Amino acid sequence: MLYRPNDLDRARLGLAIAKKCARRAVDRNRLKRIARESFRRSGRRLPGVDIVVLCAQGAPHESNRRLFDVLERAWAHIEKSSCVES
Repeated sequence: MLYRPNDLDRARLGLAIAKKCARRAVDRNRLKRIARESFRRSGRRLPGVDIVVLCAQGAPHESNRRLFDVLERAWAHIEKSSCVES
């Protein structure tokens, strides 16, 4: 996951789920759906940042619950940390 501050008062989500990581379209769509739903649940508490969720090797084989837990920890990290301009 990558994130950078934006000039808005809300967070925005981008998804980069490549074929290289998840070969089947059904797997890529599942990962995107889970990321969007997790963001929808947690997005209101996030600061004004642009977030890009990337696919990690092995992610298509993880359970939905595990993916939601990983994303929830990532949202919590973003919420607590301050962004540094690059």
